[in-house]
Amino acid sequence: MVSKETKIVNKEGFHMRPANNFIREMAKFKSAVTFDVAGKEVNAKSIMNIMAACIKCGTVLTVKADGEDEQAALDKAVELIESGLGDPE
Repeated sequence: MVSKETKIVNKEGFHMRPANNFIREMAKFKSAVTFDVAGKEVNAKSIMNIMAACIKCGTVLTVKADGEDEQAALDKAVELIESGLGDPE
């Protein structure tokens, strides 16, 4: 398992459009991807779980990936989050 702490920079937080963009990219990986948000584990490949977590701008979370392509999955997840989740400004 690999993990990295990062911060949500999208000014609207992890709302529906960026969550959909995120899970579409994560579906390309075989590894399990989760977020640790304030001590709560969230399945980062589930739009319902991401939406239920109500992740706002400025939230610091830990992204975790576990599986055969874990490093690539982690790198892509962090890249997406730190670039604003593919949402236009």
